[in-house]
Amino acid sequence: MTKVFAHRGASGTYPENTMTAFEHAAQAGADGIELDVQMTRDGRLVVIHDEKLDRTTSLKGYIKDFTYEEIKQGDASYRFSEKTGFVTVPTLEEVFDWAVKGSFLINVELKNSIVRYEGMEEKVMALISEYKLEDRIIISSFNHESLAYCRRLNPDIELAALYMDVLYKPEQYIDMIPATGFHPYLRSMSAETIANAHRNNKTVRPFTVNREEDMKKLMEAGVDGFFTDFPEKAMKLKESIL
Repeated sequence: MTKVFAHRGASGTYPENTMTAFEHAAQAGADGIELDVQMTRDGRLVVIHDEKLDRTTSLKGYIKDFTYEEIKQGDASYRFSEKTGFVTVPTLEEVFDWAVKGSFLINVELKNSIVRYEGMEEKVMALISEYKLEDRIIISSFNHESLAYCRRLNPDIELAALYMDVLYKPEQYIDMIPATGFHPYLRSMSAETIANAHRNNKTVRPFTVNREEDMKKLMEAGVDGFFTDFPEKAMKLKESIL
């Protein structure tokens, strides 16, 4: 059965990568949440998509140049300030502390392709272990060298390679990492992608799927999961198909 992942939480209706967005995704019954991890100057793992604070917070500058205490002063309500009021950028620890009360899956995307945060992989793995979330975690990244390093740190953790363009024989490519699945950009995959992956015991979860017609096609094609900004809409569609 296709699993619905809330992309940066319920980010179509609430400020992305905030506790508010994650809580509403859980309330909508999403099978999983997806979040992005960057690292502060003082080594804290923070949940935010961009390397810079400018787009989604009231602050300006690179995350790597701020301490977490400084980042906490910024408003992360983004374009939903009238709806939510002041909200903060959460730490990964804060999300895990909340998530252990539920049973949904958690896709942690390591945002270390542009800024190579030293020690990020070790910190993420240690936190997963501390909260005993190994069975609920998927680690993904566009930085496939980082995924390979994660595999060396934990031979059993689920890994998925993100990519935007069409890959030649993606199943063979991700075996080299080695990863257990891949997360392609929606427009770079086809029904054949899903069939080939399943023949090779790989999982496929495309991003970002916001149109209902695309959601339905993917569910009918038997995709393992997909990422959407609108988990409530996706879950209602999923329930109608069951």
